[in-house]
Amino acid sequence: MSLPEFLADRVAAEIRQQMDGVLALTEQLARQRLTADGEACVAGVRSAAEGVSRMVDAGRDLKAVVRQGLTPDLGPVVLREIMDEIQERWQPRAAASGVTLLVSFDGEPDVSAIADRNRLLQIFDGFIGEAVAAQARGAIEVGLSVETGPDGVRLEGRVRGPRDTGWDSQDIESRIRNIAERLDLEVALGAMLARHVLSGMNGRLRKEANAGASETVSFEIDLSPVVEEAAAPAEDTGRAAHILVVDDNATNRMVAQSLVEMFDCTSESAEDGEEAVEAAQTGRFDLILMDIRMPRMDGVAATRAIRALPGRLGAVPIIALTANADPDDAEGYLAAGMNGVVEKPMKPEHLLQALQQALDPGSSAAAA
Repeated sequence: MSLPEFLADRVAAEIRQQMDGVLALTEQLARQRLTADGEACVAGVRSAAEGVSRMVDAGRDLKAVVRQGLTPDLGPVVLREIMDEIQERWQPRAAASGVTLLVSFDGEPDVSAIADRNRLLQIFDGFIGEAVAAQARGAIEVGLSVETGPDGVRLEGRVRGPRDTGWDSQDIESRIRNIAERLDLEVALGAMLARHVLSGMNGRLRKEANAGASETVSFEIDLSPVVEEAAAPAEDTGRAAHILVVDDNATNRMVAQSLVEMFDCTSESAEDGEEAVEAAQTGRFDLILMDIRMPRMDGVAATRAIRALPGRLGAVPIIALTANADPDDAEGYLAAGMNGVVEKPMKPEHLLQALQQALDPGSSAAAA
């Protein structure tokens, strides 16, 4: 990676981290008693921070997908919930643009598949964003049909919106460049990302002109079904896991500790790797959440120092918390002795999954 690319990545990561802090603080403010004007200001700050975060995430994801290919984060997904989330995230934006958003789902309400939830949302986001940006009035229809069979689960997604006759003669790169220059950078990033993600999932894309001035963009993806397994009874020892949160950023520590408490665990914090090593020597912690980039001693060096401690002190599970979680980085963290990686900004379901995998289900630490 060249120095300009490295610096650009660091700028994007720093912007994302600062936006995480802004969003965490707005959530705290939203819980306070505010005047109507104060609530409107908080809502405006949240909306702006979310917009910046979405653009940074889309740019980072697009770069990773183009450079390294798609690395899916697979898990069971209730497919109807995809459309519920589409409705929630796009209804306000469509209404602000004077557009009526119609969302539908055709399939069994509880049908599930093994899929990457966020990637499916990115595909819909890309095509819906294009339609909303191009539609001055009227309606946009978004649908998902699901068919289950002996070979798996087939999805057909559809977005019906205005026909982009002004761009029909242009190749896709010229079209998206046009969007970025004249309409919306976030829409352009989403449109390009949707196509790369769909291709990486072996999806099939087609566009059909409808009667009048509309068109339907549709895509098909084949997924594996969820195989139900009998769950082993969990042992309840009555003791919550005690977790050390290590991060040099105070806002990040606050966010991580709030999530840990949401999972009924207890926590303490440290501000750098040296403090983390000192805390680990006390033997009080069932797990350590370790930031990577810190002053004095970074997370990798701290992990190696902890692994050199004798007995159970050196065996404590350690999970990396980092904005640099591409496969090469993650491989390095695991080689240093970490048990897992959670990407920043942290999502509760990803953190919970990492905690469950790192903590021995048969031990007293499994209260998480």
